[in-house]
Amino acid sequence: MTKKELIHKTIDTLSKLPQNKIQEVDDFASFILKKHEEETLRRGIQKLSESSGSFDFLEEEEVLYSVEDLKEKYQ
Repeated sequence: MTKKELIHKTIDTLSKLPQNKIQEVDDFASFILKKHEEETLRRGIQKLSESSGSFDFLEEEEVLYSVEDLKEKYQ
């Protein structure tokens, strides 16, 4: 079923429902839309941060301590 057909089917179904049930459907549709927008935004931010190179320094961690820095070695 195409998007247009689904929209028409949904509108037809909604026209048969009482007012309070239509409000429930609207609330749910708004919730789904908000989740979709947040996911799209999250993916966009993730793509930007991956391509920006801002966190490249984390991949090249410098060695701060070695075995020679130990005062006592435990066996």
